[in-house]
Amino acid sequence: MIHPRHLALTAALVVAASGAMIASIAMIASSAMAADHIRLVAQRTGSLAWELDVIKAHGLDKKANLEIETLELASTEAGKIALKGGSADIIVSDWTWVARERALGDGLVYYPYLSTLGAVMAPAQSTIKDIADLKGRKLAVAGGPIDKSWLLLRALGLRSGIDLKTQTTVVYGAPPLLSEKALQGETDATLTFWNFCADLEAKGQKRAIPMDDVLRRLGAKGPVAMLGYVFDGAWAARNRSALDRFLEASRQAKDILAASDTEWQRLAPRIGVNDRSALAILHERYSEGIPRRRVADEEADARALYQILADIGGADLVGPGRELDAGSFYRRAVGD
Repeated sequence: MIHPRHLALTAALVVAASGAMIASIAMIASSAMAADHIRLVAQRTGSLAWELDVIKAHGLDKKANLEIETLELASTEAGKIALKGGSADIIVSDWTWVARERALGDGLVYYPYLSTLGAVMAPAQSTIKDIADLKGRKLAVAGGPIDKSWLLLRALGLRSGIDLKTQTTVVYGAPPLLSEKALQGETDATLTFWNFCADLEAKGQKRAIPMDDVLRRLGAKGPVAMLGYVFDGAWAARNRSALDRFLEASRQAKDILAASDTEWQRLAPRIGVNDRSALAILHERYSEGIPRRRVADEEADARALYQILADIGGADLVGPGRELDAGSFYRRAVGD
């Protein structure tokens, strides 16, 4: 016969074990529920999509206790609409758009993402090596008449007494089409985005006038991240911890991409590049563009360049604001 005291002890142990199990389950459930949810917009073949792929492949989102939802859209304009409409938390855009929206009363904020810039590309045997060499030539420009690289190139030309708008034959178009025309010899030079520059470089063209050189000649003190993460300031204030953890995961993913040829080979189908030479150039250019400067230094250069863009691009580019609004750049709690 079991002694009542033994029964009581057994019951107590069962209750304790049950309690421990319930507590363990609760902790697991709590941990799962604690993952912060962030919604990002990315173009499928864009560099943000590559970076997000690395974040997930290496579990950087789990380590940061984040649940990252990616909405893949076809264009940057669609991303802006998603952010403004409340269906996305973060997109990649430029600080000129952030400044324009802030001048119109919005509360968007910017954080540096990539300083890799395009270039004026020309055939390897071309004599074009500076802005003066573009006079009388046929110049293709990706992005349209208020593309930032085009306006900055024009600004530098004007400082040397050269108006590229009137002293060259300018044609605008989509980057893939302009690349085809460049390779077919229909244009003398092409100002295009960095990833299309890499493809042209792999096919024998040269970076005749790199845009990072243009920015330095316009007064920038270092590499300028023209592209950045953009989000609403009020959302950032409410979700500061999650946002900072995401930005740190992003930095770690960039370091992985900078260090690993294997990672680029894995991503080749997503990037849409089969040529190993083009992939190697993409790797090199991307790595060069990883922001390493203090955000304050980035903002100082952006402020100076904004004045140039406002002067030459006018309200069509920057809206009613004539200066970069204070508070446009986000600072992480640690590291910036």
